[in-house]
Amino acid sequence: MRRLTDAMRFRSLESRIVTLFLVLLIVVQLVGLLVIQRGIDSNARTAIASELVNGGKVFARLMEQNAQTLRNGARLLARDTGFLAAVGNTDEEDRATIESALANHGRRIKASMTMLVSAERKVVAATSDAQAAGLEHMVMSMLEKAEESDGANGVAVVERLPYQIVVVPVKAPVTIGFVVMAFPLDERLARDMRDTTALQTLLLTRDAKGHWLPVASSWPPASVGAIMEQLQGLGPMPKEAIDLAIDGDRFSVRMTPIGEDDGHVAVAMLGRSIDEATAEYARLEHWLLGLTVAGIIICAVASVLTAKRIAQPLRQLAESARRLEQGDYKVDIASSRADEIGALANAFGSMRDGIAKREQEIKRLAYWDPLTNLPNRAQFLLKLNDSLAEAKKRGGSVYVLMMDLDRFKHVNDVMGHSFGDALLKLVAGRLQQLLANRRQQAYVARLGGDEFAVLLPGSDLGHAVVVASEILHALESPLQLDEQMVDIGAGIGIAGYPEHGMDGEELLGKTEVAMYTAKQRNDGAVVYEEAIDKGSQQSLSLLTELRQAVENNELRLFVQPKITFSSGHVVGVEALVRWQHPVRGNVFPDQFIPFAEQTGFIRVLTQWVLERSAELCHALAQRGIHLKVSVNLSTRDLLDQDLPAKFGEIFMRHHVSPGAFCLEITESAIMDDPVRAQQTLERLHAMGCDLSIDDFGTGYSSLAYLKRLPVDELKIDKSFVMNMANDVGDAKIVRSTIDLGHNMGLRVVAEGVEGDAAWNILAEMGCDQGQGYFMSRPMPADQLAGWVESWRAPAFAE
Repeated sequence: MRRLTDAMRFRSLESRIVTLFLVLLIVVQLVGLLVIQRGIDSNARTAIASELVNGGKVFARLMEQNAQTLRNGARLLARDTGFLAAVGNTDEEDRATIESALANHGRRIKASMTMLVSAERKVVAATSDAQAAGLEHMVMSMLEKAEESDGANGVAVVERLPYQIVVVPVKAPVTIGFVVMAFPLDERLARDMRDTTALQTLLLTRDAKGHWLPVASSWPPASVGAIMEQLQGLGPMPKEAIDLAIDGDRFSVRMTPIGEDDGHVAVAMLGRSIDEATAEYARLEHWLLGLTVAGIIICAVASVLTAKRIAQPLRQLAESARRLEQGDYKVDIASSRADEIGALANAFGSMRDGIAKREQEIKRLAYWDPLTNLPNRAQFLLKLNDSLAEAKKRGGSVYVLMMDLDRFKHVNDVMGHSFGDALLKLVAGRLQQLLANRRQQAYVARLGGDEFAVLLPGSDLGHAVVVASEILHALESPLQLDEQMVDIGAGIGIAGYPEHGMDGEELLGKTEVAMYTAKQRNDGAVVYEEAIDKGSQQSLSLLTELRQAVENNELRLFVQPKITFSSGHVVGVEALVRWQHPVRGNVFPDQFIPFAEQTGFIRVLTQWVLERSAELCHALAQRGIHLKVSVNLSTRDLLDQDLPAKFGEIFMRHHVSPGAFCLEITESAIMDDPVRAQQTLERLHAMGCDLSIDDFGTGYSSLAYLKRLPVDELKIDKSFVMNMANDVGDAKIVRSTIDLGHNMGLRVVAEGVEGDAAWNILAEMGCDQGQGYFMSRPMPADQLAGWVESWRAPAFAE
């Protein structure tokens, strides 16, 4: 219970206002702190990066100063008179003098190794043979520069330890040798670097395998161990600064190469503590945090006071609204406030007056059609149920007529919705006038769209049929509107109590089924029968099974070849669909294609056939077989303005050319909406598809459309071809069609070639292609390639 109370409090406006203010403040403060913290970190890192770069320059200068000091010390020895005399002689006693001078002078300037190299580039004497051997390669590479510049220096790595090498020529006055001194890079250099720049310094070397070795450091030994563990996993030596964790502190470090010797690299690692660099900003962060807490407290108090001032008058308005909901339109909701809440209270008062005035209007609109001023479906259903209740008491009957106008959608699309609305008013007026002149009661209503209903209480079936006939007769007279004469008819369904239904909804539903049957059959008026409903249920079941057939891959693509009469070659195929039902077995096309056309599902089938045909075309092309595939289009397909785009997407997906397809259309498909059909066909032809008039000669207007449509082919209906050998009239029709097609630049295809007689006659008439059982029955698409490769034309075709 307590949780429920807390939840209700949180849902209140007061709690939401307070929560909103606090959340916004906290979010803003946290974002500000985060931005400041990131700015501090960014500035600190920028400063540290600059320090590290400058530190590298200072280190290089420190190394150069050390080298200069060492060169000066080496020159003192190189210019010593006794040393020069000893170098100029080759006696053993002079060699001992040389070695003694090298050792004594090296100790004075703290060199770890000194040696003398002859003018012939050979080591004459050295204080440490091991170090001399390790340094010999690098020393020899420095002699030329030392002779030219009166001295040279560099860094060498011996036994993974770095040394600063100084080479000074011995001249008397020509160069008679070179004094070489090696000085270790040790802790003294690291401490000097730290004292000069305040940067921690670590000297280390890296061998050719990438292993690091510490040499000297200003960090404590324990810290060096932690550094080495992190460096060993780095991989290649980083060129930019990186972060390392050392003794619980974050350091930004930068590697500065100071020398390379035979794959070994000597490196100075300079580091700066990030935490130390940002420590001075910690006090600022603490101040900001304190200000944030204080701001939250102040904001909480202010938001509570503000929320109460806003919520209290709103509670009063809510109570007034509840009284309005209960129908109390005398509630006083005036307010003396001059702010937005006062304006809201005044708006509530205006709303109260408006609601009272519109309530009656709403009741009227709920049950009456505003366009025709007839009762609407809700009002008609109430009246129907009242009539049924009265009929049940007295043992009488009630009949309902439902009508749907013919061609209204076409009129609406062509003439516009305003014209359609005016037409509906005229129809409503004609129905009211007709029913008002009858002695028996009759109520007319508009159910929606172009559907009207008539209620005949106390009527029998015969009377209902007579009324339906009178309505159809009344609608036969053309309607005149805006100087336009409109012919309009209707399909009427009839159902009644108690024969067809016991309540209003059931009766309306069965009347509607009868109405759609009347429109489908074009019968004018149809009385409801159970057989009609069963047919509807079967149609619905068939539609469901068709959808499942596509989803469950139950459809099969079959093809029937097209053969040229002149050469006997296979030049094309017609794509056909077959349904392998899991229970019914093979379902023939004439059992589901007409139904698919009626329901619009034919569009799905057309897409399926074209998809499979494109796959077949691509597969045949890969085997070197190039055939033109014919696909049938229905009326529904031609009315789809997106059809060219859908076909183009299929062609592109399967990498086939639109020119590999011929789209077959019938005259009836064109006649349903000639303008839209022609637009669709012109766009398909512009893509590259051939167009063919199927079943040519069976309609009445094909010639008229041949002039306007971009047709490439005529197909003679098989009804003429099959009887051609025995019927002179059919033969004349076939010959005339062939001549007509050729005169118009079209190729002519004959369907229904089922014998050699038909083959010979068509070949003599000059027909271009043939299709029929004589050459091949329709076959599964996957058998086509083998059939084409094995096909041989009849001997008489040659």
